[in-house]
Amino acid sequence: MLIISEIFSAMKLGGVMMIPLSILCIFATALIIDKILFYKRFLQLPQSLLLLVETYGFNWDVLETQLKNLPAENSYRKFFTVILQNKKRPAWWIESRANDEAKLIEKKLASGLWILETVITAAPLLGLLGTIVGMMTSFKLIGENSLVNPVGITGGVAEALIATGFGLFIAIFSLFAFNYFSRRQDQVLDELERLGTRVVDHIKLDQQ
Repeated sequence: MLIISEIFSAMKLGGVMMIPLSILCIFATALIIDKILFYKRFLQLPQSLLLLVETYGFNWDVLETQLKNLPAENSYRKFFTVILQNKKRPAWWIESRANDEAKLIEKKLASGLWILETVITAAPLLGLLGTIVGMMTSFKLIGENSLVNPVGITGGVAEALIATGFGLFIAIFSLFAFNYFSRRQDQVLDELERLGTRVVDHIKLDQQ
């Protein structure tokens, strides 16, 4: 509790710019949590399903059974289901439908990342603005009184440093999260492409 109290006290010293910075922090944190839950709930690929698709001449009934064991909103289940539903159609048609489904999944993966991009850019700028406001407060005290007011000067410098530090912290935190989710998005899309090719190859073999 003492640490939390000290954090809130420090944030109060940060001045008015701590309000928009706190809002950005809340948005970034909420989005990161939402993304983590999304990946955990809807982008789980069982090892057994992965090995099955990589197996030459697998049983289609087994594939369908394993897909049914996944949650209805699982992205891999949706992707493979689209392919299975068009299994008896020409390969070019299957590939087209699979590509459409992959684009929908990509759209879900990318949703909200613009918020992190905005936070990464805006947080340091708001922190810098807080620095300017804090330093202006300090200089104003010196100019009006023609004397150095230690308490007032210290308060202005504290406001400048806290706002800058908090802005940089939010930006760095969001940057790591953005890079991680971007990397995971690329991995998922590459995996969908690779596994989709494998399944389509099996269909082509059956059609010969």
